[in-house]
Amino acid sequence: MKLVLASQSPRRRELLEWIQKDFIVQASSAEEVIPPGATPYEAVELLARVKAQAVAKDYPDCVVIGADTVVALDGQIMGKPKDRADCVRMLSALSGREHEVYTGVALVVNGQTESFYERTAVRFLPLTEEEINWYADLDEPYDKAGAYGIQGYGSLLVEGICGDYFNVMGLPVAALNRRLKALGRAEA
Repeated sequence: MKLVLASQSPRRRELLEWIQKDFIVQASSAEEVIPPGATPYEAVELLARVKAQAVAKDYPDCVVIGADTVVALDGQIMGKPKDRADCVRMLSALSGREHEVYTGVALVVNGQTESFYERTAVRFLPLTEEEINWYADLDEPYDKAGAYGIQGYGSLLVEGICGDYFNVMGLPVAALNRRLKALGRAEA
């Protein structure tokens, strides 16, 4: 069975290449709507399932992987910043505080969907207004949940993490590799 990554994220593609060399990338066109009142882990699992199931319709004989990541502060989901002001607001809220990053992963195999999520705690350094404005002036934060990328300049904002670093990047590689091994699909 071929493997299909239902994502347009270059980070997820790069991370999946660590454990699987041969796969197809097919972005999902499914609408990403978080139901009101959904917890962060419910939201990411639901969105991962929606993405994977949408792509699986075109790849019925493949293992399809969908994923979604959110940042949550005090239990409230932070998506991608809409504009610079939203980016500054998010970074200011995260400054000097701990938040959680949740990534949901769904695998569709033979029409059956299995999903799971990983949670990683991230603590930001106390940021000055100058540091926040410097980062908000970069292109980096605008396509990322919580307005930062831990694998780039955003790493300069982070004091520490507890959990899977790659989960913060958007794909919990070790957990996914274990699931793929159980399916006989892991190369690593």
